[in-house]
Amino acid sequence: MAAARALTIDLRRIALVAMLLLAVGCVSPPVQEMSNARQAITAAQEAGAAETAPVALEQAQKWLRQAEKRLQEKQFREARRSAVAAKLRALEALQTADELPDSQ
Repeated sequence: MAAARALTIDLRRIALVAMLLLAVGCVSPPVQEMSNARQAITAAQEAGAAETAPVALEQAQKWLRQAEKRLQEKQFREARRSAVAAKLRALEALQTADELPDSQ
């Protein structure tokens, strides 16, 4: 009887560990990364990057569109990577816009 109980406890522990590993392994939607990318693009646009860094801004927007597409397809890892790339390109555009003197 004690051996059967020990086996039951061991099986429960194994099941619990397996469930925890599955939960950790699941990829969640990149909500924060998408928000960060959108905010960076907006900041770059407001800083005038459309005129000072149009290529970088367009690439940022392209990466964001790619992230949105991947998000809809529930490809969360790829969406996260694209969102991060969008943010980085937008920050490059923002930096370029901030470094150039005002033409006023």
